Amino acid sequence: MKHKHVPASFLKTPAHFLAFGFGSGLLPKAPGTYGTLAAIPIYLIIQYLPLGSYLLFITVAALFGIWLCHVTSKAMQVHDHPGIVWDEFVGFWITMIAAPTGWLWIIIGFLLFRLFDIWKPWPINLLDRHVHGGLGIMLDDVLAGIFACAGLQFIYWATIMF
Repeated sequence: MKHKHVPASFLKTPAHFLAFGFGSGLLPKAPGTYGTLAAIPIYLIIQYLPLGSYLLFITVAALFGIWLCHVTSKAMQVHDHPGIVWDEFVGFWITMIAAPTGWLWIIIGFLLFRLFDIWKPWPINLLDRHVHGGLGIMLDDVLAGIFACAGLQFIYWATIMF
């Protein structure tokens, strides 16, 4: 399926610039992967927040993301344009809630999030098909982040227990 081209002038609007992950979602091939990679530098800053502050940051980013994704998809006249990657940012940050520190865990979190975001197991696939607008764009990645977070925590605890 061919998606609508995004003119460079479109990125002059702050909401669109953020929705497209500072432009990372416009890179050719695998925009969700590039968007997730672009979320890592921000994670490197926010990872040191106290847990409550980290969760507040994610909540605000997710709620703001519903609006961002809605406004941008409406302006593009395309539901969930693949270049819209703010949802990947938030999904990755959810994956990394209370994650152990270090690049190994960032890589594992990245891989798990991409797995669940691409695979979309139930109920993610159900919501992805039936919930539309900004909420629909955000919701599948929020759930993929929750699944990936659970997987990351399981792997961490399994490694320290055995």
